This record gives sequence, C-alpha cells and structure tokens, in this order.
Amino acid sequence: MLSHRTYSLAASLACAAALAGCAVGPDYHRPSAPVAASYKETPAGWKRAEPADHADRGNWWSIYGDARLNALMDQLDASNQTIAQYAAAYRQARALVAQARAAYFPTLGLSASATRSGQQLSRGTTLGQTSRGSGVGNVFDATLDASWEPDLWGKVSRSVAAEKAGQQGAAADLANARLSAQATLAQTYFQLRALDAMQRLLDDTVSAYAQALKLTQNQYAQGVAARADVIQAQTQWQSAQASAIDNGVARAQNEHAIAVLVGQSASTFSIPPIPLEAEPPPVPVDVPSALLERRPDIAAAERRTAAANEQIGVAISAYFPSLTLSAQGGYQNSVLSNLFTLPSRFWSVGPQLAATLFDAGLRHAQTQAARAAYDQQAAVYRQTVLGAFQEVEDALASQRILAQEVVVQREAVDSAKQALAIVTNEYKAGTVAFVSVLTAQTTAFSAEQKLANLAGQRMVSSVGLVKALGGGWDTAQIDRETGAMAAPAASAPRTE
Repeated sequence: MLSHRTYSLAASLACAAALAGCAVGPDYHRPSAPVAASYKETPAGWKRAEPADHADRGNWWSIYGDARLNALMDQLDASNQTIAQYAAAYRQARALVAQARAAYFPTLGLSASATRSGQQLSRGTTLGQTSRGSGVGNVFDATLDASWEPDLWGKVSRSVAAEKAGQQGAAADLANARLSAQATLAQTYFQLRALDAMQRLLDDTVSAYAQALKLTQNQYAQGVAARADVIQAQTQWQSAQASAIDNGVARAQNEHAIAVLVGQSASTFSIPPIPLEAEPPPVPVDVPSALLERRPDIAAAERRTAAANEQIGVAISAYFPSLTLSAQGGYQNSVLSNLFTLPSRFWSVGPQLAATLFDAGLRHAQTQAARAAYDQQAAVYRQTVLGAFQEVEDALASQRILAQEVVVQREAVDSAKQALAIVTNEYKAGTVAFVSVLTAQTTAFSAEQKLANLAGQRMVSSVGLVKALGGGWDTAQIDRETGAMAAPAASAPRTE
C-alpha cells in the first residue's frame, strides 16, 4: 500500500504537470506590411513566374551559362570569410536553443565529503574547578540531490521559442550573407568582363587611330595636309594608348576584389581576359507577396520579431509564483566502513513556492521594455519589406530602361561609324579638314564606349534583380536547416 508521503508527492507532480501548460503572454502573429498586388516597373511581356519556378532555384547563377563564374561560386561558398562568420553565428544560435531547452529537465547533483572536527568538552568539577577535554570526530557523507522547476507559466517554453526564432533568424542571416557575397561576386565578375570588352575596344581604337596617323603623315608628305594635322592625329593616338593603359587599373582592382571574395590572396589570383558578349537572361518575377518568402533578410527580420514577442511572455511570467520540487538522499556516518549501511541513510523531499510581493516596479518596467523591443523589431521588419520592394522596383526599372537604351545606342554606333567612313573618304579626297576626321573618330569611339558600358551595366543590373528577388532561397529552407518552430500548445490558456 502506498504511504501518505508517496500520495503527497504524486499529487504535487500531477498539479505541477497540469499547470505547466499555462503559458502567459501574447500569441505571435506576423506584423502587417504594405504589399502591392503587382510591381509597377514590370515591363510588358516579361515572363511571370510559373508554379514550377517556386521550387528552389538552387544555383541561380547558372542561368548565365558561364563555367568560370560557376567555378568561382564554388570557391566562394567554401572559402569566403564573411560567410564563415555568419556560419559560426548560426552554430552559436543553435547552441543557445539547446541551452534554453535544458531548463525543461531536472538537475541532478552528486556530492561526497569527509570531515574531521574537534570540540572542547566539559567533563565535570572537582573542588570548584572545571575539568575540560577535547572531542574529535569524523563525518563521512555521500549525497544525491535533484531539483526541478516546472514551467508553470511558460517561461521556459517562451525562452525556447525565442531562441528557436533566433536560430532561424541566424540561418536566414547566413543565407543572406551567402546571397550577398554571391551577387557581389557575379557583379564584380561581369564588371571585369565588361572591362575586358572595353580593353578590346580601346586596343581596336588605338589601331584605328594609328592608321589615321599614318594617313595624315602620308597626306602631309604629299603636301596635302598641314603639320598641325599630323600633330593632332598623333595626340589622339597617344591619348587612346593612355586610356587603354588606364583601363588596366580598374581591371586589376576588380580582379583583386574577386580574389578576396573567394578567399584567395590577390597576389596569386588571376583571371584571363574574356570580353563580355553575353546578354542578360530573362528572370521570372513572382508577385510581390512572394517576396516575403523569398528574401532571407525579410525572413531574418520576421524571426527576430517573433523572438521579441516571446520575450514579452518571459517578462510577464515574472509576475507569477515559481514552484521548485526538490529531493535529497544519501548516506552519512562517522565511520567510513559503515557509510553505505541502512542506518546511515537519510532523505528529504518537498516543494517550495516563491513569489515576489514588491519590487518597486521592476517587473512592470521589464515587461514594458520587452513590448517596446517587439515594436522596434516589428518596425525593422516593415522597413526591411519596404526596402526590399524598392530594390526590386529599382532593378526592374534598370533592366527595362537599359534594354531600351541599348537599342538606341546601337543605332547611334551604326550612325557614327557611317559618318566616320564618309568623313575619312572626304579627307582623303581633300574636301574636308582633318578636324572633321578627329570629330568623327571621337564621336564613334564615345558611342562604342557607351554601348560597351551599357552591356556591363545590364549584366550587373540583372544580377541585382536576381538578388532583390531572393536568389534561389525561400523560407522552406529554414525548416529544413533548423526544424519547424515548435509553437506552444494551442490548448494552453494565455494571459496577456
């Protein structure tokens, strides 16, 4: 038959278990954010994302079909130090979740001690004098103790949920750092290739100006042209040579930037010249609401808002009493050989209920601070959403306008080339001055230079659009990496 003590202990545990489901604090709901029905800058005829496009896009840079860029991306993921920093932060956040979960379970302790002590003892009196002696004894002790604080008001569950949201936010931060580094690498790479295309144009221009100089020298030798024409032609040729050399500075800087991104020393890293000739590929564009799921920075801000909401519940739980169940048992004896015997055994068990009656407004201030922290994070989330939509609109506008500009600029290049050919023939015939040739050459070079720059800008803008749309990421990856966030039981009553 069970003793009264056993019944009391069982009743205490049952009561604690029943109360453990009562989590205080507000339920979390994603903060509202302004989301339009469609993008204003979406060009007519652009491809709308199909259902299949909502699957993980994975290596988004593969749409550019550049094997060298693919290889650089592999190096970046393995060696980029910024990504490594965020990866370490994610591991730290994951450890904090395990740390918070430990509070669900009781703590056990084991101790053993051996003590030798003495005390002066009075033995009696003789003719008015006190006889004293000393008592020396040993105490040997082996104790096992356990304590557990039931999660009566959801403090532990709220803390775990907050750390879990923080872990998910750290995972999104890692994804955002990786996406940012990938986009920076792709943009820098295409800028490098645009500079290679510019170098080819400059080299061709130097050759063309050299031919113009030779023509002028021949005209001067025949007495048709003036000495000033030769000097002007030579000046233009030398200026083109200087521009060709100067282009190498920008190329070297971009190459060094790529080296740092892929975790290599700029002193040993190099990329052979490859002129840019690619056209930006079409990028499927989702409806604006999908951006909330495809942008890791938005997901990170939303998860931090969720964590701040859970901290409100943690602060509110301080208003309620805490219950601690403790038990202790072991052996104690003055003789070591008799320590682990039945007469040496002792034990104790019992609950302890504690509540704060007065704290001069401390808990109220902590709760208000937690609510303010939530409002702050909610504002950060909304601002992140607004900034994301701006980036998408900017990238869409850039792609649309640059595409139109390229069409016009190609026509301008064709016109400039035709004008240069006509003026050159007229100069050979002696019907126009050499200054007309100089003007036509400068106009043609400027038109081709701008067209080459536009090609690079379009590729950089294309990468910016992919990044603004979230790359190949979506919020489902958080669940795969961290596990779905364990929400408190729906049946648990809430106290706000």
